[in-house]
Amino acid sequence: MLLAGVVPKGEAFLEQLQKRDSVLIADQLRYGFKLEGVAAGTELALPDWSRFTGDTLVLVQNWQLDTLKGGKKASKYDIRGYVTLAAFEEGEYVLPPVSVRVKEPGRAEADTLVFDPQVLQVKTMPVDTTTFVVHDIKGQIRYPLTFKELIPWIGLLLGLAGLVMTAVYLVKRRRSAQLEAASKDPAYIVALRQLEHWRSEKYWAPEKQKQFYSGITDTLRAYMADRFGIDAQEMTTAEIFAALKDSPELTPELYGNAKELFETADFVKFAKHVAPDEYNRKAIPEAVGFVMGTYKEDPQEENKEAQ
Repeated sequence: MLLAGVVPKGEAFLEQLQKRDSVLIADQLRYGFKLEGVAAGTELALPDWSRFTGDTLVLVQNWQLDTLKGGKKASKYDIRGYVTLAAFEEGEYVLPPVSVRVKEPGRAEADTLVFDPQVLQVKTMPVDTTTFVVHDIKGQIRYPLTFKELIPWIGLLLGLAGLVMTAVYLVKRRRSAQLEAASKDPAYIVALRQLEHWRSEKYWAPEKQKQFYSGITDTLRAYMADRFGIDAQEMTTAEIFAALKDSPELTPELYGNAKELFETADFVKFAKHVAPDEYNRKAIPEAVGFVMGTYKEDPQEENKEAQ
């Protein structure tokens, strides 16, 4: 820079980042220069400010350049350059002058622009020693939790509680189903219990015969489905007995009595037929006889044969 022409350019600027009437320890300040009307293409060389600082005056950020006026296509620019400093000890700091080497386009030589230095006064907070009392170091401040902060945790707890309740419900349901299956009565016991319900002459009245025969045949259909493995509840009378025709466990007598009972029930239910008392009297005994003549005591053996 000494080989170039030295041009005085006035005072360098010094501004606080924290706007106060005084500079306190650790406050940051910008120290630099402003140039107006800089031609496009001008080259600037700036000194390394790390050599001017130390332990008490710290270089927070090296040179930064801002364009104050002008754009991409402008021929003249207003430029501001600065470093960021911070002092960590009380006292007066005489800052070095700011030197900027400028080489304009078309010129063979460069000029050195020198900006007069600034004085930095750094102060500490005043302490009244007459009233000052030394206190213990305070612990970290703990702010109370707000409901907004607790919402995610509440949601998590509710979700976990829901999962636990669901798991408990599924386990109980599974155990209940297992117990129900273990304690389920055999099909023939269920059928005999339901047939006993219809053992009454009050159902022989013409207006009740449809209910009477429907109850008996529905009970036998459920029993046949379990005992013989056929879909008796969805089959017609003809389809049921066609499926049972070749069953080796049905005697001709059981087969014929059951078929006659179902056909009589069909007439009563669908043809408005009124069955005589002799048919009504033997309906329940024939249904019970069919169940007792075909049942097996071992439910597991029944299920294996049905499969």
